[in-house]
Amino acid sequence: MSGLPSILVVDDDQQNREMLAEALSQVGFEVDMACDGAEALSKANEVMYDAVLSDIRMTPLSGLDLLDFLRKTMPEMPIVLLTAFGSVDTAIQAMKQGAYNYITKPVNLEELVLTMTRAVEYRRLIEDNRTLPRTFSERPRTASLIGQSKKLVEVFKLVGRVSRSRAAVLIQGESGTGKELIARAIHDNSLRATHRFVAVNCSAIPDSLLESELFGHIKGSFTGAHILRRGLLEEASGGTFFLDEVGDLSSVGQAKLLRVLQEGEIRRIGSNESVQVDVRVIAASRRNLADLIEAGRFREDLLYRLNTVNIFIPPLRERPEDIPLLAEFFLARYGDEKEVPVTSFSPAAMRALTGYAWPGNVRELEHVVERAVALASHTILALDDLPSEILRKDGGISNHTHLLPGTLKALQRDQVLRMLESAHGNKERTARLLGISRRTLYRLLDRYDVGKTHASPEADAADPNGS
Repeated sequence: MSGLPSILVVDDDQQNREMLAEALSQVGFEVDMACDGAEALSKANEVMYDAVLSDIRMTPLSGLDLLDFLRKTMPEMPIVLLTAFGSVDTAIQAMKQGAYNYITKPVNLEELVLTMTRAVEYRRLIEDNRTLPRTFSERPRTASLIGQSKKLVEVFKLVGRVSRSRAAVLIQGESGTGKELIARAIHDNSLRATHRFVAVNCSAIPDSLLESELFGHIKGSFTGAHILRRGLLEEASGGTFFLDEVGDLSSVGQAKLLRVLQEGEIRRIGSNESVQVDVRVIAASRRNLADLIEAGRFREDLLYRLNTVNIFIPPLRERPEDIPLLAEFFLARYGDEKEVPVTSFSPAAMRALTGYAWPGNVRELEHVVERAVALASHTILALDDLPSEILRKDGGISNHTHLLPGTLKALQRDQVLRMLESAHGNKERTARLLGISRRTLYRLLDRYDVGKTHASPEADAADPNGS
């Protein structure tokens, strides 16, 4: 190849592949293309590219499989992964396996060019290999974060990077955004994953019990201390210690915690002997700790110890594109529990969910879907199954009966386009959101002159990314 920076673009969708190649060629990259992972491996063994851009969802060799092969044989090669699906599992796995970066569809071309430029710069600056562990934890989870918004994907990427280190992490965000789930994801994908994850809610422990709970006690140290008891910090040794709502910790508790972080040891109540503890501390707070410091209610030196890496989880109202994915996830969880399963949302119900501000964030959304499923009398969740506070925020959907008949066609077209945009062009998911079959959706798209890139349901089925 010439002296221009070279990029291999891998995508089993010809239209996407050529579009990406053209965009990169126009800004001065020399671009080669591969239609699948196998061809990409063959070409990478023959040509030393400066970077690789690969779709994740390909068969039979996925982008993650390709990443795994290339990281083993070419550890210095920066690899950027591309997908229409963003979830904590996918993002963390990609970053843990050594991906340079992670981009979601629909692709912002300015972001694409900037990312690939930095990848090439990284490739040309790197001196040694990268041998950090990249094995993704396959331990089962009781819950999962789901989202494809750019803000949440950035969180996932940061989790993937920080999980490999020993650094203390401070997670900030409103109640219900999933701070403990992020902490568990960091633990599950760290070298400490085989040890315990111990979570403590700081607002739930009074000062009178704090020392005993955290440090433990010896037999006879106080009335009622009939046996030796290990504290939670000692139980977490070798693993991760999660302090939820650390901003609610009293001044006494803050001082005791700071000493543990500084010295790496604890002393049980009633004992003169110190016990070494090896814990990684992850703290979380719904409150702004800098404001608490200014108000004299939180120790600045403790914040420095906790805030080596800061992760902010955006509220749900700032990432409305994640709401349909989350709603479907919770519907799948609770819908099958009924004798007659609830399988989908009506268009009006989904529009109401996406239009609501969600002050309780993901936790509130889960409760709303669970409640709606419990009350639903049909297989499709309707507007009337949702709580009244959500209907009031629905921008007048419930008043559609007052519209003139002549506007119904325009309303139907608008709703189809909204759902298609919400599903990022994936027609199978769009049909599910609308509660109709894919064939019906195709008839509507033909009627409205939309979606000419897919002439049949079979074409959409062949493209699982819906790109």
